[in-house]
Amino acid sequence: MDERAIPPAALRDADAWEPLRVWIAEQKLHCSLKVGVYEESGPIPEDTAWGIILADVAKHLADALAKEGLRNRDTALREIFRSFASELEEPTAATTGNFID
Repeated sequence: MDERAIPPAALRDADAWEPLRVWIAEQKLHCSLKVGVYEESGPIPEDTAWGIILADVAKHLADALAKEGLRNRDTALREIFRSFASELEEPTAATTGNFID
């Protein structure tokens, strides 16, 4: 398995937690999510918090693509947004699966 490194800040912070992991396995997307944290403890509704997380992930992706010289950051961010909106409106595949603990 090809896992990503844990960021140094997460290793230093005893209160760090992992909200999301994503894999491509058996030619499909698989996710492990920790939901309910914001609903229980924060002033932000859970769906709003996840919108912020997904937007921040998109910005990190655009930055990474730009750093690797693959895309201009702004162009990449626009395409990520376009693709995201398109996938929500007209999915390329059904979302399936179960929730596990």
